[in-house]
Amino acid sequence: MSTPIQLLCQGVSPPDLATSALGPFIVQRCASLDEVAAQMQQGRFDALLVQAATPSELHALVHWGSLPHAVLDMALVVLTPEPAAADLGHLLQAGVQEVVPTRELQADRLALALRQAVERKRLELASRRAYATDLGTGLPNHAQLMEHMTHLLALREREPAPMALLVLRIEGLATAQASLGAEAANVLRRKIAVRLRSGLRASDVVAAVGADRFAVLLAWIDDAADGQRVAAKLSQSLQRPLSVAGQDIAVAVGSGVAGYPGDGRDADTLLRLAANQAAQSNVQGRAGFAHRVERDGTAAANDELPTQF
Repeated sequence: MSTPIQLLCQGVSPPDLATSALGPFIVQRCASLDEVAAQMQQGRFDALLVQAATPSELHALVHWGSLPHAVLDMALVVLTPEPAAADLGHLLQAGVQEVVPTRELQADRLALALRQAVERKRLELASRRAYATDLGTGLPNHAQLMEHMTHLLALREREPAPMALLVLRIEGLATAQASLGAEAANVLRRKIAVRLRSGLRASDVVAAVGADRFAVLLAWIDDAADGQRVAAKLSQSLQRPLSVAGQDIAVAVGSGVAGYPGDGRDADTLLRLAANQAAQSNVQGRAGFAHRVERDGTAAANDELPTQF
């Protein structure tokens, strides 16, 4: 049997979809878009069916504060009278997958529209993951992080709440590659990714944004100081050695933090600020020293000493 399609339904009582051959559908009805937003916070859904019976309802949908979040992971299907070309364009630009005229509200037609929308969204998500994944760590890459931040910031403009972006610069990867090989360095990056992920909430995002840089998006924080506190906590966690190829490897970490809205209101500004801070910060761990390989051959105080990991 196919996995049931979890469907949020607002403003319409759809025909019985439970027995549809294109389902099965599990329907959760909502009285308003605000209730839809609340349900989205509590669980994951495959599709959202919204009825916009009047021009004012259509306008409310297009300007709904949670629309960017809704279309990110769900297939959005709109049931409306025959839409004008301009309205149709606005809906499609907003991320609507399918527009179904009200006169076609029959169970088989609606089930087909919903199924097609869900399958298109699944293909889109699979393509996005393939394009936007760092192959070495399995984490979101720079492109996926920027896309996610852009959607989230659009939501924050309508529902203000503080958030923070952290960038962590890792020293020690070049040393591991020089002494143990490229695959060992890849393993070290993956272990760093796992340790970062284990120290965060499920709602936080960890991304690989460079060969030696990771970004952490704290989507919800209570206080502007939380960003610095979490950065310090993560830096401390990475100072415990990681085992690679039978050896304990130590890395050092430099961090930068940018907060929304105080430091910027767009993804590029926040990432650039946090990355610049991380590049200029003093690293913690490995006694603050980097191996010659990591500095393009320039000397450091411990170059004459045996390499310590």
